[in-house]
Amino acid sequence: MAAGQSAAVEAAEAATEEGGDLTNKSVVKATVLLSELGRHRQGITVTEIAQAVGMTRPTAFRLLLTLEQTGFVDRVDNRYMLGWQMARLGRLADPYAGAVARIQPVLDEYAAKLKEAFSFAMLRGELAYDVIAEASASRYLNVTHMFVGGTYPLHASATGKLLLAELSDERIIKELPAKLESYTAHTITSRGALLKEVHKVREQGYSVIDDELEEGLFAAACPVRDSAGELLGIIAIQGPIQRLKSERLPKTIDQLHQAAEDVAKALA
Repeated sequence: MAAGQSAAVEAAEAATEEGGDLTNKSVVKATVLLSELGRHRQGITVTEIAQAVGMTRPTAFRLLLTLEQTGFVDRVDNRYMLGWQMARLGRLADPYAGAVARIQPVLDEYAAKLKEAFSFAMLRGELAYDVIAEASASRYLNVTHMFVGGTYPLHASATGKLLLAELSDERIIKELPAKLESYTAHTITSRGALLKEVHKVREQGYSVIDDELEEGLFAAACPVRDSAGELLGIIAIQGPIQRLKSERLPKTIDQLHQAAEDVAKALA
């Protein structure tokens, strides 16, 4: 069971019982079902989804039937999946507006605390993402360019290395050429050397670039995961090598991990 989904249902029920909140627990449960359906592109049975989110089968069936009647859920044989209404509304919605509103305060807090620039990239595919939020530091020597809406090269960015670490070595070999583009004298340009770097990222749980994308730039990144462990996005800190690559780096990485947890909570 996904802890975040179960907590959402329990919180709604508790608030209703105490009379201190106007949350409709049926709506909360319906959104939990929709979120779980998003994890199963080929569909899932009512029994399976009820077990996955911690609901009784009759409750899950009743909600799925209602959602099916309104187009938010489709059913093929005995398997349920997201419906056409979800796709239609998805095309109309700003995919990041709500997320940015939740994430920005966290980035601002850590940028002020560490006095370095922070950014957050939202995942939209195995190797696809968008930088959706940034926070600048209060230093004269600072990473000041805004990169919201952009992406970084996979092999020469902390964000890209983390994305690659989610894939198998075989998939990386398939996706990347043997010779990689060079951006500085320190860019990793050999696919074999990059694979060794990716192995290191998997072991330590974070990634860094050291003078690899731009001269003098150091960056570190940590994954942001949901309650089920799925990768949602990546938070990164960027700054001059002389400041970030120092004896304080281990403490900075610890704070970056904490920032990643805070972003995950904000998105939950």
